[in-house]
Amino acid sequence: MDRHSQISVRTNRYSVPVRLIGRTVRVMLHASELVVYDGRQEVARHERLKAKGQVRLELDHYLEVLLRKPGALPGATALDQARSAGRFTPVHEAWWAAACKAHGDSAGTKALVEVLLLSRHMAQDHIVAGIAIALRAGALTADAVALEARKAAEAEGPPAAVEAAQPPPEPARATVTSLTEWRLAQLPLDRRPLPSVAPYDQLLRRRPGGRSPSSKEEMR
Repeated sequence: MDRHSQISVRTNRYSVPVRLIGRTVRVMLHASELVVYDGRQEVARHERLKAKGQVRLELDHYLEVLLRKPGALPGATALDQARSAGRFTPVHEAWWAAACKAHGDSAGTKALVEVLLLSRHMAQDHIVAGIAIALRAGALTADAVALEARKAAEAEGPPAAVEAAQPPPEPARATVTSLTEWRLAQLPLDRRPLPSVAPYDQLLRRRPGGRSPSSKEEMR
């Protein structure tokens, strides 16, 4: 890898992270892409160049250097390629211009680089949403963009795959009514008074003389 943080593969050049300058890396060529490994760790992935003598640069690979030397960003080839690929959007451009106007070119560009570093742990669409909100509010710091990007991520909710992984709610258990209970429920309300058992108590009384009446005597 050369001092420009690039490797040469079949007459074309591809960028790798600047922290790997001076190291030997391994390259895997596929039909449509090129993957770079530092040991077993993947460190770069590029669309494979077809023509000869071309250069493919990833802006993210140079951010550590640009943080120390923000003046190198405006004319960087990696920035031009990021614009062409749609990764550096008009929203980025507008926020950058506002930040430079508010803080000066050097400090404003450094703030932009800090915003670009957010892409290493946040989704691009959330960052762009955060930049747009921060720009409307006049919040021209990377911290403000990060805060709004996190809000955008939270508002979006969990991914569909996560929701699909949740177990479905248990169906309500059906209530079974017996046929006897159903028939009893259809009968009209019985409003008659309860029968008295007082006459039957007389059968249990003893006659005078200590002898209990027999069934035949009572029935005469």
